[in-house]
Amino acid sequence: QVKLVESGGGSVQVGGSLKLACAVPPSTYRDNCVGWFRQVPGKEREAVAALFTGKGNKWHADSLEDRFTISQDDAQNAVYLLMGRLKPEDTATYFCATADGRGCVLNRISGYIDWGHGTRVTVSS
Repeated sequence: QVKLVESGGGSVQVGGSLKLACAVPPSTYRDNCVGWFRQVPGKEREAVAALFTGKGNKWHADSLEDRFTISQDDAQNAVYLLMGRLKPEDTATYFCATADGRGCVLNRISGYIDWGHGTRVTVSS
């Protein structure tokens, strides 16, 4: 079973930054689609960003106003999410996931089949 592990969450003040990391098993990192998502209790999971490791193609949710950036480190088999100018509404549990091999589509959440357990981000004023 594929196991992804998120890290880097924590508490930060409004306007601050955090960098989340997603450790992807080496066997699944290459030429794969890795996405970041977030969820607040009682609400649907929201797509944040996705990246195709094979070519470095990236997609970010329009609603983020260019505050978040997804990136990769092939040597570490890791995908990162740099979050800046954080707002209280960014408070959520953030998850990374790998897709099913049928294309890297940010908002096709059903296409992401292996998920980490999440890392909590709290933004306070």
